[in-house]
Amino acid sequence: MRPEDFARTPLVHGPTPFHPMARLAAELGLPSLYIKRDDCTGFALGGNKARKLEFTFADALAKGATAVITSGGSQSNHVRQTAAAATKLGLKCLAVLHSAFETTTDSYLRSGNRLLHDMFGAELHFVADAEEATSEKIEALRLGLEAAGERSYVVPLGASDGLGSLGYVVCANELVSDFASASIAPSHIFVGTGSAGTHGGLLAGLRLAGWEGQVIGISVSEPAEIKRGKVRDVIAQIGLTLGRSLPVKDEDIIVYDQYVGTDYGYPTPQSTAALIATARAEAVLLDPVYTAKVMAGMIDLLTRGKLGEVRDPVFLHTGGAPALFAYEGGSSLEIQ
Repeated sequence: MRPEDFARTPLVHGPTPFHPMARLAAELGLPSLYIKRDDCTGFALGGNKARKLEFTFADALAKGATAVITSGGSQSNHVRQTAAAATKLGLKCLAVLHSAFETTTDSYLRSGNRLLHDMFGAELHFVADAEEATSEKIEALRLGLEAAGERSYVVPLGASDGLGSLGYVVCANELVSDFASASIAPSHIFVGTGSAGTHGGLLAGLRLAGWEGQVIGISVSEPAEIKRGKVRDVIAQIGLTLGRSLPVKDEDIIVYDQYVGTDYGYPTPQSTAALIATARAEAVLLDPVYTAKVMAGMIDLLTRGKLGEVRDPVFLHTGGAPALFAYEGGSSLEIQ
């Protein structure tokens, strides 16, 4: 099967823009640099989750769901877009949130994505930052909905299963078309590696499309070996979903973990510098949790020549700008 054979609920305003970042490249001393603007998917302030949720919500509707349950950090981009899609389609949305960032500032607790979760009508449930606690709460909510006569559908973290990740198999084809239109042949694409659906879907899709360059994952939380395992699992799930083997070798799964900093959700001096440099050179807004760390990692790897010969590198911007407002208070994000 192909991704085109699966039902999709239209959410993405696409294809998303693809263009050079000439000023930033010049400042970094690079001959070229390009960006794929999946911050411009449009739906509910944009971001990569919309591509995945097109497949996820089509499946939920086909199964007669009246409510969806999902989870994420208290400033989750995924929860924002899941809640938005649910309200657009007339479904309830229940979200299990944990605080990934230790702060008591009003900006973090009430602004950014947290404000949007409320605006989109999500029913929020808070737990300790533990996978077991989240799973137990999701199951309790599912049983409660079923007892009340609702039909529930659990959207996995980041919509990063074999179905949702088809969104980035589709994006891979879009990127290959972008390369042809720009008359370039990139050797490296940089992406954040979190729940791994974007990384895994993109890598699988690019290999299916015949592109043989490197997808460089920058971890935003866990050690590289754990992230590689998650990418590997996502690719296996995509293969099962499509009912075919995928031409992805284990050595194709590349993740760097030295740009995480203190932990998930905590900005680093390097990521904040990358965020500011990108805003001032290109008027492109990154976010403190994901894309600023990816940009910091990409800048370090490219400017220090750690990847060998590189041609027309591409930065995949997965969105997340609402979090900028959450991190404005206190000392978590210092803008000079």
